[in-house]
Amino acid sequence: MRIGLLSYPMLFQRDAALQLQVRETSRALHALRQHHGFELVLELVDPSPARIAQFDLVHVFSTAGGNHKIVEAAAALGVPVVLSPLISPGWDRACGAQARQADHRLGQLTAWALQSSYAQTRQALQLASVVVARGESEKNAIVDGFLIDAAKVRVFPNGVCAHLFSADGDLFRLRTGLRGPFVLMDGAISPYGNQLGMAQALAELALPFVLMGEARERDQDYLRQVRAMRGVTCLGGLRRDPHMLASAYAAASVLVLPSQGDSCARAVFDALAAGTPVVSAAANPIGIADSAFALRQVAFDDMAAQQRAVRELIGAPPPRARVRELARPYTWERVACQLAGCYLGQLASRHAVPA
Repeated sequence: MRIGLLSYPMLFQRDAALQLQVRETSRALHALRQHHGFELVLELVDPSPARIAQFDLVHVFSTAGGNHKIVEAAAALGVPVVLSPLISPGWDRACGAQARQADHRLGQLTAWALQSSYAQTRQALQLASVVVARGESEKNAIVDGFLIDAAKVRVFPNGVCAHLFSADGDLFRLRTGLRGPFVLMDGAISPYGNQLGMAQALAELALPFVLMGEARERDQDYLRQVRAMRGVTCLGGLRRDPHMLASAYAAASVLVLPSQGDSCARAVFDALAAGTPVVSAAANPIGIADSAFALRQVAFDDMAAQQRAVRELIGAPPPRARVRELARPYTWERVACQLAGCYLGQLASRHAVPA
């Protein structure tokens, strides 16, 4: 079975979460080689010289950068498409309705010569054979914001990189000068992320709060409010230095994710792999059995519960080796097996003979 992995042409001109996802997915699938007796031949495709018709299936990462055209071309050729769209979990029914109205108005104003990015994304989602979401919040955004059938969407959280299991905090503490307990949060800084609320909660506990992540232009005022809080240190993105990022996870006393959804579910597993306990929003459903000793889930707006959970985990930290074991099953190899099963399912349905 020949599988093509595609994204936009400028993908590897920067390093961020998508690049990590594509690289690790490709590596794990290459290592898998076979699944249930079927040989998997993986290629990271440059769509300029390559022809999509040569592949049994293509997996497209992101709907940005003109990728909807790749999905259109594959659908026209009858090649099944698995699409990892990377949809913001902020999309809901109201946002989707407004976007469709705006897209209709744009069409009227331009005699239907222009199409909004929302319309392009929705078209790609509609044409894809299977849509892969990273968590339940992204699935809900796809279904509610873009009116996609829920039965078409699979949820496969991203995997954990192997080097996190052996990470320690020495490099991070050496470079930052941070000593003693501190609370860490990794993710885009925005009202949805709720960094300000957590900063207020931690200020009352007199605990340092270290933020890794950047704010979009529209959220710069929010970033300034967060920076103004006592005890807050903003480090920006550390994605270009995976060793520093892993060391930050290992150095932290607690990772907090007080966002309103599960857009940062990956960070939960990364922190656990580094041996660091987590306080996560209850809307971020992480189903790990017997994990309450290291994973506390509370309402994103319940400051008292957040403070209590952080205080307990710092006052009686769980053994790091035991915490790491919680993340041990959630590797990229597991993701590869899930994707391989999805690919084979599409191949089987494509060649099914009606009774």
